[in-house]
Amino acid sequence: MSKTATVLLVKFIMTFLFAAVTLGFIRGNTWGWVFLAALLGTVLNYLIGDLWILPNFGNMVASIADGLLGGLTAYIVSLLFPVFRTNFTALAIFGVLIAVGEYFFHQYLLRSEKVAP
Repeated sequence: MSKTATVLLVKFIMTFLFAAVTLGFIRGNTWGWVFLAALLGTVLNYLIGDLWILPNFGNMVASIADGLLGGLTAYIVSLLFPVFRTNFTALAIFGVLIAVGEYFFHQYLLRSEKVAP
């Protein structure tokens, strides 16, 4: 497994745990919906946050953007699939957890020579 694939897996696990706490336990969504929200959040945060925002604007901006993008992704999933329930509190906590987690995750990415970006 490549180094990039490994850190993407770690990023997904982190996002999944945050989604499980906020979207699963707080809002009572099933594991399948939590998995979907975490997967979409991971992919979008990697493509937009890690590959574009982080190298161009730095860690703090990328972390905040990742938190906002994670919350927005979960909200859009709830609009597309009404069975997936969210509220402002769960989305806000999810976004904050992602932003904090991504801040430390980005520090690792920036130090590593074998991981994109």
